[in-house]
Amino acid sequence: MKKILFCLLVGTSFISQSCIKDNEDAVAVPPIEGSIIDPRVGGATEPNQVWYDLSKKEELVTKRTDWDFAFYSGNEFKVVLNSSIMMAAAKIPNVTELSQVTPSTVAVLQTQVLVANFNAANEVYIDDVKGNFPEGYTAISEIKANSSENGIYLVNMGKHIYEGSVPVGTVTTGGSERGWKKVQIARAGNGYTIKSADINGDNYFEITVTKNTAYNYNFVSVVNKKEVFIQPEKKNWDLCFTVFTNTITGSGSYIYADFVNNNNVGGVGAYEVVIPSPASGLEAYNNFKVTDIEQSKLIYNDHRVIGANWRNPVGTNGLEVFGDRFYIIKDADGYYFKLRFTRLTKAATDEFGLKGERGFPQFEYKPL
Repeated sequence: MKKILFCLLVGTSFISQSCIKDNEDAVAVPPIEGSIIDPRVGGATEPNQVWYDLSKKEELVTKRTDWDFAFYSGNEFKVVLNSSIMMAAAKIPNVTELSQVTPSTVAVLQTQVLVANFNAANEVYIDDVKGNFPEGYTAISEIKANSSENGIYLVNMGKHIYEGSVPVGTVTTGGSERGWKKVQIARAGNGYTIKSADINGDNYFEITVTKNTAYNYNFVSVVNKKEVFIQPEKKNWDLCFTVFTNTITGSGSYIYADFVNNNNVGGVGAYEVVIPSPASGLEAYNNFKVTDIEQSKLIYNDHRVIGANWRNPVGTNGLEVFGDRFYIIKDADGYYFKLRFTRLTKAATDEFGLKGERGFPQFEYKPL
């Protein structure tokens, strides 16, 4: 389908650790065949999700607030929240109709269904951060064939994208609150019906979506009251650059900027290669060849292999890209790539942003 690939020349690797500062060319990079990519994350508020296909060298850019719910298109009936805007959900006890839910009946629950409040108990209100769907836990339970078994949920709709100014070198991942919804989801043949409204009953919306198996999910915006196109087809993207709700052991959920997920639901595997000091991560990357791939290290059940591990936002020398590591990616068609990050912030001031501004990452990669 996709590509003409080639193997790297065999080289012996003498490795030495280096941290590449994002705002300067501290290390001379020898030219190698491949691609250098500047994903359009959008600056210090990181408004975009960027879906990138390594083999086609194509990206699709969507706004983080374009969607609210993702409906799994495989055999299971699973519903995923938009973690990039800090959404959360909890089943409302003792109700069977949306009309039974009022501001007074969920007032206490609203103090609990929160993200990034350093409460480990709140992890039950977000989806499995490994993204291992359809097997992973979802805050909204798997949708049952018997409609009476499906609960009604209180949904924290997360946060808008911040619209103010952000100091150079910092990020702001969320703005004002998007409010709350009450939501009821049932099966509808080979698909789903979702009903939603504000807690007081305003803005009622109902839609039925049919699974499209060419994609991982069907996406719906209950705010904009429509089904929306977000991801490319399941085999047509490998990486997603996004803001992401992760967890910290013992401290609950936490929101991360500069996050990179791999398309594990679509069959993409990945692993990290870390080069111990005093060797050179850059030289190891350049010398890495297809015969060096360790199949047993490829991870398919966790989309956080890259995550935020590629950068250090609090480095002793300022914002840094870690130069001691790179990544091996296997796409859904069985092709392999090596990938390293080269920049965390904008290199120079232009009409799109200021030098040193976050939300302008860069990476290079090469097929193996």
